Amino acid sequence: MPVSKGRPIRLRVAGPRLAAIVLMTLAGLSCSGKPAVVHPDIPRVVSLDYCADQFVLRFVPREHIAAVSPDARKYFSYMRDTYPGIPAVRSGAEDVLALSPTRVVRSYGGGPGATGFFERSGIDVVQLGFPSTLPEVRDNILRVAGQLGNAAEGERVVQEFDRRLKALNPAPGRPSVLYTTPSGVTTGPGSLVDEMMTAAGLTNFEQQPGWRDLPLERLVREQPDRLANATFGDKSTHVDPWTLARHPRAQALVRDTPGVQLEGAWTSCGAWFLIDAIEALAQSPKVAGAIVHD
Repeated sequence: MPVSKGRPIRLRVAGPRLAAIVLMTLAGLSCSGKPAVVHPDIPRVVSLDYCADQFVLRFVPREHIAAVSPDARKYFSYMRDTYPGIPAVRSGAEDVLALSPTRVVRSYGGGPGATGFFERSGIDVVQLGFPSTLPEVRDNILRVAGQLGNAAEGERVVQEFDRRLKALNPAPGRPSVLYTTPSGVTTGPGSLVDEMMTAAGLTNFEQQPGWRDLPLERLVREQPDRLANATFGDKSTHVDPWTLARHPRAQALVRDTPGVQLEGAWTSCGAWFLIDAIEALAQSPKVAGAIVHD
């Protein structure tokens, strides 16, 4: 999954200027020292990273969104088509406080001290979870949607997720599948990708837990029934030329094994759009050689 870290909160580096902004924020002033044009009854929501962007763009009315992160428009952002017209802001404390937000939404954006800092500044913080199972994904959607004031929509999203999950028609026999990325890594039990495979009626070829390099030695002796190839648009062409995905054995595997394409945005965060990837996994794979890593 792509990771794009926001700037961490560094209070000591920012020094007096940041302290002044905090005081002005608490006093209801803009950075110019004039009263900020903020209506206390109208939420002003800022998201600090691309996972938070997805929830804000899905569950917060557009007129209440003060800003999203610069990654909201990137290829790995599922909700990128709803981004145009909404300002973007970096996750640094000064940049965020200058917008006079009433609520900040984050997963990792701003660094480990961000939640405490913004709460001390009088700003409500919605912290996304890091789900590793599908039940945790559902719980995270319901909790965050409720905290964003849209519990009913959260319920609808989860119901639609479950409806599509029940409608799957997986292949018999639980075929084995190997997840691959342009950087030459895969994942085993304990990850959301593994959960997705199980939900799609498949067996994960990689049985070692966690994220790890493609098992090239094992692939010399045996191969999976299918491949699940994560793609990240034209960014896939910018990976390390020494990645294991370019190894001759890996290239032969792609050439000889039926597979499915998984868009990077489908698995970028633990949210409702995982169902797109699960549906793709459950479908009949393309013929061998139809999928290649650039």
